[in-house]
Amino acid sequence: MLIKDIPAALQKLSAAGVYRHVADFRMITPTLAESPSGERFIVFNSNNYLGLTHRREVIEAAAKALQYGTGSGGARLTSGSSFEISRLERHFARFRGSEDALVFNTGYMTNLGVLFALASKDDVIFSDALNHASIIDGCRISRAKVVVYPHADAEALEKLMKENPTDGQRFIVTDGVFSMDGDIAPLPELARLRDEYHAFLITDEAHAAGVIGRTGRGTGEYFGNPGLSDLTVGTLSKTLASEGGCAASSKNVIEFLRNRSRPFIFSTAISPSTAAAADAALTVLENEGGSLMERLGRNVAFMRKTLTEAGLPVVPGETAIIPVILGDPEKAVRLAAKCREQHILLSAIRPPSVPVGTSRIRLTVTAAHTEEELSRASETIIRAFREEL
Repeated sequence: MLIKDIPAALQKLSAAGVYRHVADFRMITPTLAESPSGERFIVFNSNNYLGLTHRREVIEAAAKALQYGTGSGGARLTSGSSFEISRLERHFARFRGSEDALVFNTGYMTNLGVLFALASKDDVIFSDALNHASIIDGCRISRAKVVVYPHADAEALEKLMKENPTDGQRFIVTDGVFSMDGDIAPLPELARLRDEYHAFLITDEAHAAGVIGRTGRGTGEYFGNPGLSDLTVGTLSKTLASEGGCAASSKNVIEFLRNRSRPFIFSTAISPSTAAAADAALTVLENEGGSLMERLGRNVAFMRKTLTEAGLPVVPGETAIIPVILGDPEKAVRLAAKCREQHILLSAIRPPSVPVGTSRIRLTVTAAHTEEELSRASETIIRAFREEL
C-alpha cells in the first residue's frame, strides 16, 4: 500500500462499519471499570475469567517482586532471568503435567514462537479454520505447508491428512476453546488422528484454562485426559491475571524452543512482578479452582439462559464466551453503544475477527460478576436488542 492511500483506506474501514479505536479505562475491581472522566461501567468484555486480577495474594506477590525492578532489562539468554520467571515455568509445567515449560512475552508471541521454531518447509500444519489470529500468523511465518480444515471437523481433517502426505512432520494445531464462538475442540478425535498419522498435536488453552475441566486444566481434562496434547500453549493474561504466555511440553521440545524460537530469544523478558503475579494466580487456581469455577458456571448458565429465553440469537455452548450473532457490523456497533450508554461494556466483534455476515456482540462472563451485575446487564442487552429489531 502507498502511504498516500492510507486516508482512503481508513475511510473504507469506516464505511464498512469495521473502524476501531482504543478506549481508555482503569479497572477498579475485576468487573468495574472507570473512564478518564470518572464514569463507571460494568465490564463484560474482559477475559479475567476467575476475577483474580484484584486478589490480595496476587497483588501482594507482584508488589513484593517490585523490589527487584520494574523491568527485566534484557532478553533471558543474554541478560539472565529473574528467579520468578523460572519458578513460574516449573509451576506451569507441573500444572500442565508436562516435563518443562517456557514463558514468552504474550500468548500471541507464544504461538508465533512455537510454530516458527518447530515447523519447517518440509512439514505440514493442519490448522482449524477458526483458530486464533496468533495461530494463523504462526503458521504463515513457519515456512511449512499449511492446510486449513473445516472448523472442528475431524472427518474432513482426516481426509485432508490423507491427501497431503509428507516425509516431514505433521502438526495439528487447534484452539481448545475458540475465542469467538466459545465452543470446544474435539480433542479426543484430534488425538486419534495424531496417533494414526504420526502427527504432533498443539492445543492453545488460552480460553480453556480455569474455565473448563474438573480442576481448570482445560480441554484435555474436560474430556477426561489432561495429557491428550503434545504441547499446550497457555496465556498468563486471562485466568492467570497477569501478562505473557507459556508453552508446556517435553523437556526436549522446550529446550529446542529455548534455543531456536526467535520470538523468545530476541524479546526482553517479562518483569519479575509480572511473573510473580501469574505464579500466585496459578496457586489460587490450584487451591480454589473448584469453587471459583462452580461460581463461574452458575454465572454463565444464568446469562445464557436469560438471553436465550428472551429470544436473542445466542450461539449454544457452555463456556464463558457468549456470542450473540447479529450479522450486520453496524448493528453490532449500535447495540454495543446502546449498552455503553447504560454503563455496560461489551464487545462488538466484526470482520476480520469473524467471517463476513457473522458480526456479533460477545460477552465474557466471569466468576467475579455479582447477581445484580448479571441481571442489570442482561436486561440492558435484551432491551437494546429489541430496539434494533
